[in-house]
Amino acid sequence: MSPTPSPEVTANGSARDREIIAARVIVTCPGRNFVTLKIETRSGISGIGDATLNGRELAVAAYLQEHVVPNLIGRDAGRIEDIWQFLYRGAYWRRGPVTMTAIAAVDMALWDILGKLAGMPVYQLLGGRSREGALVYCHANGRDISETTEQVGAYIEQGFLAVRAQCGVPGVKKAYGISTAGKPYEPAESELPAETVWSTPKYLEIVPQLFERLRADHGTGVELLHDAHHRLTPIEAARLARSLEPYRMFWLEDATPAENQKSFEIIRQHSVTPLAVGEVFNSIWDCKHLIENQLIDYIRTTIVHGGGITHLRRLADFAALHQVRTGFHGATDLSPVCMGAALHFDTWVPNFGIQEYMFHSDEANEVFPHDYYFREGRLHCGESAGHGVTIDEKLAARYPYAPKQLPIARLEDGSMWDW
Repeated sequence: MSPTPSPEVTANGSARDREIIAARVIVTCPGRNFVTLKIETRSGISGIGDATLNGRELAVAAYLQEHVVPNLIGRDAGRIEDIWQFLYRGAYWRRGPVTMTAIAAVDMALWDILGKLAGMPVYQLLGGRSREGALVYCHANGRDISETTEQVGAYIEQGFLAVRAQCGVPGVKKAYGISTAGKPYEPAESELPAETVWSTPKYLEIVPQLFERLRADHGTGVELLHDAHHRLTPIEAARLARSLEPYRMFWLEDATPAENQKSFEIIRQHSVTPLAVGEVFNSIWDCKHLIENQLIDYIRTTIVHGGGITHLRRLADFAALHQVRTGFHGATDLSPVCMGAALHFDTWVPNFGIQEYMFHSDEANEVFPHDYYFREGRLHCGESAGHGVTIDEKLAARYPYAPKQLPIARLEDGSMWDW
């Protein structure tokens, strides 16, 4: 009879080989700010995780450097679950965007390391493929309806099967989601928050007109999405959702702030337009009522802000019990590191819905080489061991941190409102 193997030796190497000997935070700004955590093991294998929190990047960097990194040294990188529990349950001040983004960075890096140790892509570690590629949607926008419909057509020609559409609101300057000077939309554009003005009545008038035109111009073959960005009251959101029903929306996103999860009951009572929410959520508790009462159709919590793959796996399983699908946030305020990890998750997760996809700058793609690629309306993760994204640290050092904050919104009378 063969002796029982020592628990210190596994197919993924010895515990000594997996020992974490260093971890450091890398802050870089190749077009926008990104925070990356790199963890190194005694065997020489390293992994990276995204720790970017748009407009609050240095808060996460400090949390990692001062409070998390010292607790990682000497630990077994293969004990992903135990490290996650240590960082979450072991912290009296748990949850919140800063804490959960820091935990996510550690978690992503550990899954990256485990994949490299095993010689397998992360999706295989999770259980293998559920699909060949992840359906993605891009962002089309314009100063008016005509510009938006033209851009939607251009994306359809590029092979996109799903497009999020936003247009300017007459009488509203700097409407959400509208790019300027021909550049990709990036809301964090100044060191102090830009102040914008909002009018719900003007917005509610223009949006149904936009989607009526889009269906007339592009037919029913393309999936159409729209983001209200938390700006509506529940009854206003219900009105918009109902007015969009004739245009067969894939979803209406962030229709109303979800701090009060029961507010979505009002929207559900008045419309059958599919609803998506959750990019600002940080844990399963933020969406418990929404999911178990089937008040949403898609959960958008992202790996970088929701505690990493380990926690999002639990959230996705919980959502699947209630026929809610994933629709992860994927704007440029997460780095290619998170996109790579998300695509491995998307490839595996049974209740996948769609993945947001905004294009990173050429500079960002050079700093973060990756093996994922777009083809025929879907993103495909690569077959590299780990999550398939690396960082060129020398190149990253050429792009120093540049303070930027997200805008704020006021109503026309000067009252603060949700941006």
